[in-house]
Amino acid sequence: MFILITYDVNTEDAAGRKRLRRVAKTCVNYGVRVQNSVFECQADAAQWRELKAKLLHEIDDEKDSLRFYYLNENQSKKAEHHGAKETIKVNEPLIL
Repeated sequence: MFILITYDVNTEDAAGRKRLRRVAKTCVNYGVRVQNSVFECQADAAQWRELKAKLLHEIDDEKDSLRFYYLNENQSKKAEHHGAKETIKVNEPLIL
């Protein structure tokens, strides 16, 4: 499955800044950052359950928000990018 994850973490205090770093680090471990608080992730059902549980554990429901967009393969190919920071495609081979 292909998931677009967006988040908004309140960083008014030190605890919020720490939550933001943990949420971003968790997302980096599962996907590709396409904007500051937006990640594209490709995962099977088990990986997705694990990622979602980790993210929900990290946020403060009273101050932060998470959004998950479930996209199919055709929808992910319709994404259009303009400007700086072209990212890698999460569903294509990565050659180093």
